[in-house]
Amino acid sequence: MTATIDRTIVSERIPSSQARLSFTPAGSPPGLLDGAWWPRSRDLSRELPALTDALDARWDRITHVTVNPTYWPVVPRRVPVTGHTVHVGWFAEEQDPNKLLLFSYTAGRWDLLVIPPETDAAAAARLMSAAATPGGLLTASALMASEDATRDARETLRQEEGWETEGGAASAAGNPTGLLTSARGK
Repeated sequence: MTATIDRTIVSERIPSSQARLSFTPAGSPPGLLDGAWWPRSRDLSRELPALTDALDARWDRITHVTVNPTYWPVVPRRVPVTGHTVHVGWFAEEQDPNKLLLFSYTAGRWDLLVIPPETDAAAAARLMSAAATPGGLLTASALMASEDATRDARETLRQEEGWETEGGAASAAGNPTGLLTSARGK
């Protein structure tokens, strides 16, 4: 996906839904991620206001956000949010494409896994839980790869179960060679 860096400043706030977030418990051992964010779209101008609304109360004012532009079609330079403007930066090589970095002048930095908007609810719940694990040692991309492997394994199991319910196992058990024989027994 090619990202466009939008150098214009959006002058009005775009309405958005409540942010879907999970966080590591306060006071827990540090890990590679501080939680997860599941945006509803790949439109940062629309999604960041809801995210900062949820986080400003928890972590103080979010002033900067950085993303890897791999999964964001347009990266705005500034996004108006409640009471202030958030500056948006991007790092194509240096930042994990599945991670969002949030910065506050007074409270520090947080790293969130970004769950793709098209992810189904069950997978998103697993990813949100994994990203909020205290002391977690998996990167954002490692969590996404793990979820992909889990999805692939479930699909393989589903196909195997379908094969067995269609007589695959019974046919193989009755004819261990798997070869067809004619009605005359040859």
